Amino acid sequence: MVPSALEWLNKNAESDNWFLHVNVWDPHTPYRTPSDFGDPFENSPIPGWYNEELIKRHRKLAGPHTAQDLNMYDNREDPRFPRQPGEIKNMNDLKQLIDGYDTGIRYADFWIGKIIDMLKEKRVYENTAVIISADHGENIGELGIYAEHATADNITSRIPLIIKWPGGLKSHVHQGFLYNLDLISTLYEIFESEIKSKFSEEYIQMFKKEMDGISFADVIFKGEKISRKYLILSQMAHVCQRSVRFDDWIYMRSYHDGYHLFPKEMLFNLKEDPHERNDIAKESPEICREALSYLNEWHDEMMKELPEGYQVDPLQTVLKEGGPYHARGHLKTYYERLKETGREKAAEELKRKYPAEF
Repeated sequence: MVPSALEWLNKNAESDNWFLHVNVWDPHTPYRTPSDFGDPFENSPIPGWYNEELIKRHRKLAGPHTAQDLNMYDNREDPRFPRQPGEIKNMNDLKQLIDGYDTGIRYADFWIGKIIDMLKEKRVYENTAVIISADHGENIGELGIYAEHATADNITSRIPLIIKWPGGLKSHVHQGFLYNLDLISTLYEIFESEIKSKFSEEYIQMFKKEMDGISFADVIFKGEKISRKYLILSQMAHVCQRSVRFDDWIYMRSYHDGYHLFPKEMLFNLKEDPHERNDIAKESPEICREALSYLNEWHDEMMKELPEGYQVDPLQTVLKEGGPYHARGHLKTYYERLKETGREKAAEELKRKYPAEF
């Protein structure tokens, strides 16, 4: 992608009023950075929260992308992607997986750097706005899931947002709860005078009505502290979950666990437990109730604002269709794999939980 972007910039960077969107795939499974890029993290240690005992526990878990099933429902490897193991048997396998992911990040950074270099070469960097973000994070052991973004947890839902704007603050780090959709409202505020000069008032009002976001333009230019009270995180492709992120907490509610055997509700203190290892929902009913009040408040607001022609919560539609797409129809075969790999107890528990799939 980037060579095409560089070719375009070489021709157009010095023009006025252009917009360029570049979507790079890495880092993403399968971790496939070219071998000639090397292994920049060969001598980097594994983060301290991992150990052999953790791997042993995770190898007993059921569900796609758990330690025995990195290829979703099995441990097959593709020789085209040597950086991607098929399962996590020990710390060496874990090191290979972590390095594969980190190298993908470094590889993406390398190519983004080429774009930045081109802007500087064309002497337009200082008056060009640059926004770098992503669509999801990646679980590398959190909730027992590896190399996937399959849950509505903090790790999956926390994404980078780096903004370099002419006239904006430099080296400012903002701490607060924002959605990626808030970027739309922010751009609207920054360009409001130009928008009003080019579009009718009727069109502008229609557009503003459709915006769910809040502007954080004053963060970029003034460093003000702008934050939502809480965020609602959703996942309906691998599991059906909604979560509430507030204060130091994430409360997770599972409507379909995607064969991971998650409890109906989970609660983690992310300040003390950033890798979501200690579910304290049963010990903290008052925190769970607070989270549920936020979830219900959000749900009521969203149902009022459903687009014309829609009357049902999309999560309920997915459940009635048979569950999340990546789980649907796989359990019968996966049940046999669980038994073959020493996870008979999990297999039988899934059979009891989802009898209709048998």
